[in-house]
Amino acid sequence: MTPRKQVTYSSRPNHAARAAHRAGERQFKTYDTSHIRPKKSKAPIAFAIILAIIVIGGLGWGGYTLFTSCSASQTAAETLAEGESVTVTIPEGSGARTIAELLLDNKVIGDSTEFVNRVTEGGHDSALKPGTYTFTGPLTLDEVIGQLVSGPNANGVSLTIPEGYTIARTAEAVAEATGGSVSAEDFTAAANNATAYEADYPFVAGAYNGSLEGFLFPKTYPIEGDATADSIIRQMLSQYQTEVASLDYSHAEGAGLSEYDVLKLASIIEKEAAADNRATVSSVFYNRLAIDMPLQSDATTAYEVGREPTADDVATDGPFNTYTNNGLTPSPICSPGLESIQAALAPETTNYLYFYFVPNDSGGLDYYFSETYDEHLAAIAGA
Repeated sequence: MTPRKQVTYSSRPNHAARAAHRAGERQFKTYDTSHIRPKKSKAPIAFAIILAIIVIGGLGWGGYTLFTSCSASQTAAETLAEGESVTVTIPEGSGARTIAELLLDNKVIGDSTEFVNRVTEGGHDSALKPGTYTFTGPLTLDEVIGQLVSGPNANGVSLTIPEGYTIARTAEAVAEATGGSVSAEDFTAAANNATAYEADYPFVAGAYNGSLEGFLFPKTYPIEGDATADSIIRQMLSQYQTEVASLDYSHAEGAGLSEYDVLKLASIIEKEAAADNRATVSSVFYNRLAIDMPLQSDATTAYEVGREPTADDVATDGPFNTYTNNGLTPSPICSPGLESIQAALAPETTNYLYFYFVPNDSGGLDYYFSETYDEHLAAIAGA
């Protein structure tokens, strides 16, 4: 917005949401036989013996589920912290439950029963592949299952791309993860040749200057030993395609935004908003677009100049300067996460036209939203 006091913008990786844990309960019924019991009969003892035999014998087919289901109500175990990695080898012939216990022991998942249920619900029982995997936390159950279905990364390498990374930063991460076998230069060149991917990924057609900026979806990817810049980019584009497939674009379309416009807006939200106010920040940008008011985002100028912008930078015209140009930027300014894309699709309903944020003593940011310029100035003065 307007110049700020030590305003910061950065890629603030979002913590992947943890999967919800469910616990199943099984109910057992017994028949009341008191009305047919002879006096001092030994039937209760016999019944108890028969029941014990049934339970013990049932372990071969249902008893295991009976007892493990009881343990499902326990509190979920600790899982991998942000950026923490572990290598797990899945033996040949391992079923979903065996795999679940291995993953639980290595903190990849927090609940083995929930994992098994999710595998079964998704029809992946026979699709989980043996081999050596590297998991980097935090991961959702679907991400873990996706890796197991895709197959092991033979060289034990994974690539983590946080929300807010640009092509340049992604290229550096790829070079580091592959030990230089895929150089940053090769990756950058491939990522700036969108036409090479249009046939398989039509949504990249018309990308600004042929750049795939914004489309390289942030997540953790397994990297095969023979990976190339092309194969890694295809992983990312496929993930983007999967993530947005079920999203509702109707509100954005009603405001005149295309899918590409939504990605541009989401990338700005990714840089300008905090985890708990994305939809509010989105509303400010929607309100400004509706009255043809410049977005005035420092983050867009920072993308162009490659650093925190100065007063002179925001006064100098350029294609990504949203102080001197109305409307959205020519392309996204980073790869936004799913939450920012969702915020760009469903903004909060407000009359805000301004927001201002400054670092607080807790290491976070304090935000101030205003409807008028006078309120905005007062918020800045009082911050």
